[in-house]
Amino acid sequence: MLLPSLFLTLVFIFISSPLCFSSFQDDPLANFLDQTPGYDLSAYPSFFGTVHEDQSDEFEAGFGKLKMDYHAEIVDSTRYDRMGTPATRLGEVNVDDFGAEGDGKTDDTEAFKRAWKEACSSNVGVLVVPEKKYYLKPITFSGPCKSDFVMLKILGMIVASNDRSDYRRDRRHWLMFNNIKNFIVEGQGTIDGNGEIWWKNSCKINKTQPCTAAPTAVTFNRCENLKVFGLNVRNAQQMHVRIEQSVNAQAYNVMLTAPEKSPNTDGIHVTASQNVQIISSIIRTGDDCISIVSGSKNVQVMDVTCGPGHGISIGSLGKGNSKAYVENVMVNKANLTGTTNGVRIKTWQGGSGYAKNILFQNIVMKNVRNPIIIDQNYCDQDTPCEEQDSAVQVRNIVYKNIIGTSASETAIKLDCSRTFPCKGIVLQDIDLQLYDKDEDQDPEANSTCVNVMDLETRGRVYPQCS
Repeated sequence: MLLPSLFLTLVFIFISSPLCFSSFQDDPLANFLDQTPGYDLSAYPSFFGTVHEDQSDEFEAGFGKLKMDYHAEIVDSTRYDRMGTPATRLGEVNVDDFGAEGDGKTDDTEAFKRAWKEACSSNVGVLVVPEKKYYLKPITFSGPCKSDFVMLKILGMIVASNDRSDYRRDRRHWLMFNNIKNFIVEGQGTIDGNGEIWWKNSCKINKTQPCTAAPTAVTFNRCENLKVFGLNVRNAQQMHVRIEQSVNAQAYNVMLTAPEKSPNTDGIHVTASQNVQIISSIIRTGDDCISIVSGSKNVQVMDVTCGPGHGISIGSLGKGNSKAYVENVMVNKANLTGTTNGVRIKTWQGGSGYAKNILFQNIVMKNVRNPIIIDQNYCDQDTPCEEQDSAVQVRNIVYKNIIGTSASETAIKLDCSRTFPCKGIVLQDIDLQLYDKDEDQDPEANSTCVNVMDLETRGRVYPQCS
């Protein structure tokens, strides 16, 4: 029997965050996504509308109209006792009741499978992971589920198997959540990817090893109306959280951590997804704090702390002469410390498509290399990349109210394509000073802007583009 209070709580969560968007027509991104099953593009149009190359004022105004509400208070604390043990209500499913030991050594994978099958087929649709330590091999939690709303409450710790042979069937995923609608993942627990064995065998750490795939710790695939609250995800084998081919996804108050030298451990990776929010989160990893790649549209990043890591990136895009489409991204209120890049757009030569309608604003940098960078000659491989004529078009990009210190002498680097120059770039109220550890010297930061058309500066911009 579905308890009225639980039902009303879940209904409130999902219907109280309306997303109001204007229409967007003749959209290559829509065509790109339209080929992906599960998308209804008419239901999730763009929130900006078409932006012409010479209408940067209207472009910024479009961002000002953006309304994507979120709700911080989701968890009802009265549902847990003082020790953090779940106060399991009638119909909620506890993994311990299906044979999970929770001793950190016993393989609990099959118990979790049985518990998920029960929860997904019930009218309540709530799975509880108590405050213990659970050891899991790769596992997929698949929908659709019977209940209109599904919840996973993680109070304890879930730790990955570090035996790489356990991943021989699928080296790309550890915890996979597939095809689930109206899905909440919350709790004060921890997901630990146990990634050290994978880092040691990465070709970026051990040059004698071949470059092979490693698992993403948590993947949300083809999910709709997804909300992730309060979790800690650490030491991922590779990426920490991947949101792919999903619509209406929100991550709030999450913490993602891994050592600075851990390779390819992106914090949150967004691909082929629409209407995504990443809010009030802390990300300290060995790669991009947030990476947004092809097929992604309507992405809002707000109040994020980043570092160490590689910064907040759009891309990479266009690798292997591929088509790539990213649009309508807003990064607002971010703090970056000690990262190898600040806010970055990176594309390979030879690609096609676009990265457009992107706003970076209200950002504080501290000792950040390359605080503002567009790199259209990105080449993350051992052999040099050949120069090619085609490129992903970068246009309608606004950098506004970005201050702090640069660890590199070049604080602003816009290295755009010779054949497809960047268009409609706006720099407004920028103040990036050189981070100088030697008090006896007073060097100045500089900037370089190559192949940029229609560059506009507003207010005080330092350093000025040369």
